[in-house]
Amino acid sequence: MAIWDKVKQGIDKAGKAAQDVFDEGKLRLDAYRAREQADKAAQALGYAVFRAADAGGDLAADARDRLMVALRAQDAEARRLETELAAARAANGTTDQNAASGAAASAPVSAAPVPQSAPPSDSQVG
Repeated sequence: MAIWDKVKQGIDKAGKAAQDVFDEGKLRLDAYRAREQADKAAQALGYAVFRAADAGGDLAADARDRLMVALRAQDAEARRLETELAAARAANGTTDQNAASGAAASAPVSAAPVPQSAPPSDSQVG
């Protein structure tokens, strides 16, 4: 019966490894989506400031505050998930290239290059 115990242990170990990979993948997707939402909030703030300045004025304080609160909340959630993902990777010993490139893709908004093209018109902004 010792062989069956070893087979059972091997199956249990493989099941746990598969579950860890699944959990990490779900967390990676959640972190990516949260970063996308933070980027959209930053974009909305940037466009609002641009449009106000382009119209010759300043962005109203209440609109600025509302957009800043939204951006802070989305950025905090993205950072929380990215930290959780890094901890999960460390716990699972994940050091492959896909994990490293996933971390680079979720860099903070401030690290993103500034495009030199004209901003999209209102009909292009969703």
